[in-house]
Amino acid sequence: MLAKVPMPGRVKTRLCPPCSPEQAAAVAAAALTDTLDAVSATPAVRRILVIDGRWVVSADWVIVPQRGDGLGQRLAHAYADTALPGIATVLVGMDTPQLNRGHLAAVAAALDASDAVLGPAADGGWWVLGLRNPVHGAALASVPMSSAHTGLCTTAALKARGLTVGRAATLTDVDTAADARTVATACPGSRFAAAVSAHIPR
Repeated sequence: MLAKVPMPGRVKTRLCPPCSPEQAAAVAAAALTDTLDAVSATPAVRRILVIDGRWVVSADWVIVPQRGDGLGQRLAHAYADTALPGIATVLVGMDTPQLNRGHLAAVAAALDASDAVLGPAADGGWWVLGLRNPVHGAALASVPMSSAHTGLCTTAALKARGLTVGRAATLTDVDTAADARTVATACPGSRFAAAVSAHIPR
């Protein structure tokens, strides 16, 4: 899991306005915690948090610091720095707190039939990328991130390496207040839904 510590002014800045930086950070913290819970509930050989900053997690998680100048490099290094020989890697971020064990298990199962499995985000990016061989995460270093074409460019970069690319479910990731409200309806009763109700003004 790739994440950034939810500090005011450093996370979810597109929620401001209507949120204050402190409110946006509270929403991000809820998203991070719910995503950690979803990954914790999913069977895995190892669970790793690749994080920019310091965050406390349970003892069954490994912490690895992020490195690299841009998001593409950070993603590429995340795969390289956490790879286990002969073990596939499934990487998610903290922007889709509605994901659950079923979403992640489906990605892992799809890697039996494909070299890579990409879960598109509704805005054109992606929320998950599973790689049967994580060495191919290096392809992400040159992919333009945070654009409406990131998903397509990622798929093209992987196919250029000769990989077969399967597709996972499409999820909405949280960038704007409207996104947050949409995602909150998909995970009622969650920390994220409570944070949206408490911190995103109507």
